[in-house]
Amino acid sequence: MNMDVAAPPSAALEMRHDCLAEQRLALTQQLDDAELRWWRQAQEQLDQRPDANTAALLSSQCKRSLKASALPDSNGWSQVQLARALLLAQVLEQHPLARQLPLLRQLFLWGDDQEKIATLKALDWLDSRGLCVELALQAGRTSNSQVFAALALDTLYPSRHYSERAFHQLVLKTLGMGLDVRRLIGLTQRHSVALNQLALDLLDEQLAAERTVSAGLPWVIAFDLLSPAQRQRLVNLSQQQRLPPEWHEHLAGPPLNSRTTAPAP
Repeated sequence: MNMDVAAPPSAALEMRHDCLAEQRLALTQQLDDAELRWWRQAQEQLDQRPDANTAALLSSQCKRSLKASALPDSNGWSQVQLARALLLAQVLEQHPLARQLPLLRQLFLWGDDQEKIATLKALDWLDSRGLCVELALQAGRTSNSQVFAALALDTLYPSRHYSERAFHQLVLKTLGMGLDVRRLIGLTQRHSVALNQLALDLLDEQLAAERTVSAGLPWVIAFDLLSPAQRQRLVNLSQQQRLPPEWHEHLAGPPLNSRTTAPAP
């Protein structure tokens, strides 16, 4: 059954082929003989029929044909996840440029949560121009913490392509889901007065509701950009033992903003 859907012509994806080549090598080096035979057959089958149906079928077979064990030094990639991402890249590479983005969207919508995770983790390899931002933003509305983590953590895609507002929302949801915000690449470069205010608003909300303060909140705040009043409020909260102990190291130092403008001569 042909499940391809019509899509209007679109701008071409620009894939990071050097990264994909490295990942193909890394995967094959971890496969045993039986897995490698299946992997070679899957690649050949996709070469012969490079369409959405074949890609979806082979993606579903990955979990039965490969181990789900983590790959070494890979930021949590498993063999199954990487194989799915590489099959997606292969079918995209064999399509006309104008069909690549619609095909990626189509396969993403067809995929189950585990297949969506593989696509989101690979998005920076598949789309170096940021054409899939809307798809990423839609995916970020999920309530599944594993799917969201694939989009937010250990990937350069949001820091490269998200607007300030979208990145701030990503940060807040990362905190809200209890994920390790330190794994959000580019967070330090996105520190700002605006993000400080959002973090302090969240802190006030959690304290007012007598909820546990998000563990990652200190990493979201640029303490050198705090106003004297904001810093003093945090110091007071810490002295009242309303903040976790790890806040102390961040609050050490002068209470004045270190980035004040020098007086004119």
